[in-house]
Amino acid sequence: MTRLLPLAAMEKILKQCGAERVSDKAKVAMKNIMEEIADDIAARAIQFAKHAGRTTVKDRDIKLATKEN
Repeated sequence: MTRLLPLAAMEKILKQCGAERVSDKAKVAMKNIMEEIADDIAARAIQFAKHAGRTTVKDRDIKLATKEN
């Protein structure tokens, strides 16, 4: 699967949360973890949409997919 999240966005998130400096390895690690989480959320959201008889994933499917069981 093609990865879409830019490293600059990872640095921006970390700095907004208080990091003064961010290493390249930290940006890559953050990117990889966030993409894994996004893949999991997307897969679950698709399951919710299919269960509801829809082919369109809606915001409520994303919200449901992020809730803890």
